[in-house]
Amino acid sequence: MRRKDREMPKDFALAVADKCEWATLGMVTPQGAPYCVPITIARDGEVIYFHSAHEGLKIDCLRGQSQVCLACVGDTKRATNRFTTEFESALIQGVAEEVTEDQEKIHALRLICQRHTPANMAEFDEAIRRSLPRTAIWRIEIRQITGKRKKFDAQGQEMKFGRME
Repeated sequence: MRRKDREMPKDFALAVADKCEWATLGMVTPQGAPYCVPITIARDGEVIYFHSAHEGLKIDCLRGQSQVCLACVGDTKRATNRFTTEFESALIQGVAEEVTEDQEKIHALRLICQRHTPANMAEFDEAIRRSLPRTAIWRIEIRQITGKRKKFDAQGQEMKFGRME
């Protein structure tokens, strides 16, 4: 990381991943070109889960090259009195693998749904019954995670490395 003064600890980076609305999954196409796509995620320990269709360019990429990068953005705030933005982010590097066992797929989907649509959980079992066979689940084993933040305190001073309010 170039800006070490903005680096944050692992727990901070995991918290950003846990609260981001969506993340961007970076991959390489079978032709060697970069490709990225937004996904919704849920974390369980050192594993990130996401859902997908069973086919498409994303799946072709993942089957051809399992090493991926996931970019997560947490809270942001545009400054009103200077040309900058407060932000927090996490970058995750890992290896993606398709989940094929139904129990793990259901576990992953439950985590994703509880995180992103908790008010609909009464319908979860019926949705699983209808859609499990046509839903692919992938897991990313976290190999490296870094967190970064730019934030100002109440006096307008940037809070450097690891400083919390």
